[in-house]
Amino acid sequence: MRLAALKASKSTFQAVQTRGMATEKQIYSQMISTKNIRKITASMKMVSAAKLRGDENRLKAAIPFNQWTTAICGAPKLVEGATFDDLPQKTLIVPITSDKGLCGGCNSFISKAVKLAAKNLEKQGKEFDIVSIGDRGRGQLQRLLAQKIKTSISFASSPGTFALAAALKGEVAAAGASEYDAVMIVYNHYVNAVVYKQMYKIVKPFRGEGENEPMVQYEFEPETKHEILEDLYEYTLTCQLYHSFMDGACAEQSSRMSAMENATKNAGELIESLQLRYNRARQARITTELIEIISGAAALEK
Repeated sequence: MRLAALKASKSTFQAVQTRGMATEKQIYSQMISTKNIRKITASMKMVSAAKLRGDENRLKAAIPFNQWTTAICGAPKLVEGATFDDLPQKTLIVPITSDKGLCGGCNSFISKAVKLAAKNLEKQGKEFDIVSIGDRGRGQLQRLLAQKIKTSISFASSPGTFALAAALKGEVAAAGASEYDAVMIVYNHYVNAVVYKQMYKIVKPFRGEGENEPMVQYEFEPETKHEILEDLYEYTLTCQLYHSFMDGACAEQSSRMSAMENATKNAGELIESLQLRYNRARQARITTELIEIISGAAALEK
């Protein structure tokens, strides 16, 4: 009778353990899967660090290449605290995001910047549309600004080149960039491996007559100034997209590197917690088995 009672109590204990808390085997399986995840995130961090060095070199080459546009378009401006009063009546917003995730909040920050700009422009009674570069930006902006998205570009992948920037400019132009008073490029500005900021550039077309005629201080040869200014505007827009894409690629890799480092650290902490739970469950099982053996031996003696 006592042996039957002991077996019943053992089965009841196992049922309660299975129903109320993880078993030894379940905790061990979770430990193995978490260790595999830690290996993956650590590898992704090393890959991002290697890619970041290459993107930094490409950005260093892109900065002097695009420096001449500052005299024409002005310096990039910080999104934080901006009211966007400097935007004209009709603006085409071009946010630059990535096609891949697992890179922290770099894409979310761009989406928030676009939503902030949209909110301010609506208050000011101005018109705007969006041409999204990157799948992540499109997915995040579709929730609130789906009607404003004219097109989405998802073939832009690192490492970027000037040919890629020209292709992006072609897609932006196909969306009717010439019909707007300005193109606003929103991107992540790489400061260092830890810090990046959200900036925006305004590229306005070179058109106007009389007092508003652009670049009156320059002489043009041949005298087809209108065609030359159109070509110059397209080249300026391409250079700005090229630099913005290079800047955003560095920020993306630095953000992914930090995210994977944090994920690796969190996985290590979780493994330590699971190891402690596993040891406690194993100790509880051993103690239970010892109690059962002692109780069985005592029952046999009686």
